[in-house]
Amino acid sequence: MAKKALPKDMNIYETECPILYAMEIIVQKWKLPILWYIADAQDQKLRYRELERKVVGITATMLTKCLRELEADRLITRTQYNTIPPTVEYSLADRGRSLIPALESVYQWAEGQMKG
Repeated sequence: MAKKALPKDMNIYETECPILYAMEIIVQKWKLPILWYIADAQDQKLRYRELERKVVGITATMLTKCLRELEADRLITRTQYNTIPPTVEYSLADRGRSLIPALESVYQWAEGQMKG
């Protein structure tokens, strides 16, 4: 894969940089853990309460905000079942599933850097 050269007189923050685009979507304290837990779940689906228990330290307000943003970015899908009380389930969307291998590569790279 060839890296696209940035013209010397350009500021990277003023260009359409794919890496910066990705970072804007996923680099937030809680978004990566949420994605990891959903990806790691059976059938890549978790209910809201399960996420609330797994993502230690997150408030209900912040979890709701992050889930809405991840859904707006088409990384997860939200399914609400008409039960009493309502059951809400989150799963990886196709776009989210395609992101997981890239995150796994970054994880492996970082793990190697931490050891060395």
